[in-house]
Amino acid sequence: MSKNILIIHGHPVNDTFIDQLHRAYTDAAKKQSASVRQLVLREKSFNINFTEGYRGNQALEQDLLDAQEAISWADHLVFFYPNWWGTYPALLKGFIDRTFLPGFAFKYNNGRTDPDRLLKGKTARLVVTMDSPKWYYYLVQKAPGHNAMRQGLLHFCGIKPVRITTLGLTRKADDQRRKKWIQLMEKLGTKMV
Repeated sequence: MSKNILIIHGHPVNDTFIDQLHRAYTDAAKKQSASVRQLVLREKSFNINFTEGYRGNQALEQDLLDAQEAISWADHLVFFYPNWWGTYPALLKGFIDRTFLPGFAFKYNNGRTDPDRLLKGKTARLVVTMDSPKWYYYLVQKAPGHNAMRQGLLHFCGIKPVRITTLGLTRKADDQRRKKWIQLMEKLGTKMV
């Protein structure tokens, strides 16, 4: 079964290990006849600051309008980003703030705490690199970035399930370890999950 897959690459720096992971997943998914679109956020032009908040007065730049169209088109979203200070880079946070808006991703209901989840029927995967050990991130820090992405954003908008691939101690990983991670991305891309 063919899927529409949107890959959102949230690393602000060019030529990183995440680029290799991203390419491995993308190439494998395309070999399975998936329709794949990519948003490499560092190549897009938009203000990451949500200057008007939810007042609705901040016009969306064309790249963000295109991103909303791509999100609507997708069956499956795959986010690639590094864990910085427990969560994710400002570039990805700004993209989320400016793109996953009321009326597009969710709709408030007067008198209810539960919103209408406007992105139901989609699934997601997070591929997150970090310099910390995975056990430390989960047990000591309580995985704040994973929780924010899965619960605070994606589930809130109706995107379920959200699977997470956490790659810890990437800075210290040798070539053999990195090769295994690349192979894992190829496997996930082949399965389109």
